[in-house]
Amino acid sequence: MLRVGVIGYGYWGPNLVRNFMESPHATVVAVSDFDERRLAVARTRYPTIETTTDADAIIGSDDVDAIAIATPVSSHYTLAMAALASGKHVWAEKPMAASVAEARSMVTAAAERGLTLHVDHTFVYTGAVMKMRELIDRGDLGELLYYDSARVNLGLFQHDVSVIWDLAVHDLSILAYLQDETPVRVSATGISHIRGGQPDVAYLTAFYDSDFIAHVSVSWLAPVKIRQTLLGGSRKMVVYDDIEPSEKIRVYDKGITVASDSAEARHETLVSYRTGDMWAPKLDATEALGAEVAHFAACIAGEQVQRTGGAAGLAVVQILEAATRSMNGGGAPVGL
Repeated sequence: MLRVGVIGYGYWGPNLVRNFMESPHATVVAVSDFDERRLAVARTRYPTIETTTDADAIIGSDDVDAIAIATPVSSHYTLAMAALASGKHVWAEKPMAASVAEARSMVTAAAERGLTLHVDHTFVYTGAVMKMRELIDRGDLGELLYYDSARVNLGLFQHDVSVIWDLAVHDLSILAYLQDETPVRVSATGISHIRGGQPDVAYLTAFYDSDFIAHVSVSWLAPVKIRQTLLGGSRKMVVYDDIEPSEKIRVYDKGITVASDSAEARHETLVSYRTGDMWAPKLDATEALGAEVAHFAACIAGEQVQRTGGAAGLAVVQILEAATRSMNGGGAPVGL
């Protein structure tokens, strides 16, 4: 049984504690938070859990095997490095660190000590995203052409990170799981509508060596909540709507066929349109965090290969950092 200490019991921490406690593979032995009121809630819900305002006490405890970090991004590096130095496995919320340098140091420290560094890219463990990966592996979609996503809502405004680091991180982690190819450059534009605040509306485009392209639109200023992604393939196309209660994935047999009489007669290229059926595949209904907790425990036990380990988290932070440089430079592409 994996014994976990959770640092941070604010927005996401309660979800982590619940899923670790409900898992047959793990249990939470301690929770830390600066706010005594939050700790009081944790004690009421889970009387057996030790609570403290001292994160170091959990990190140094011999009764803890792994540390789950659910604190602001700026504190991930310090807490993770302390936990790794104490011989603890680490579960870090996304993004895993505030910079590429920090993320790379975390990966190195975990590797040197033979410890598991896991990054909570939750969407990778959803039935919808796993189904899209299955369709890709089966060849149902053909060659991947593009990824186009809108991830917008009204709030929550973050004071320490931009909307790209808050929302686009989800799509970048999904992309890293679905697309074996990595981007070579990124371009981003964004703006803050609050004086002195972080950019709250932004547009990110990732370019690849192939003809594949990815575009992500994120916003904290939308009147409605939208979580919709289009994944285009040469054979079939997918609409992924995370808000849809039943048919989150719809597969469309639609596309184009390009033909020409000869290689020389490019001007005679003909485009014909293909329209077929739409179907909604059955998805695994397991809660993503529950599946992720089981995976984390299995990786520590050496039973599974990490799906969203430190390397995956580092790759996402590299794109986020490059996108920030691009945004600060008026959208000029930044190489990766």
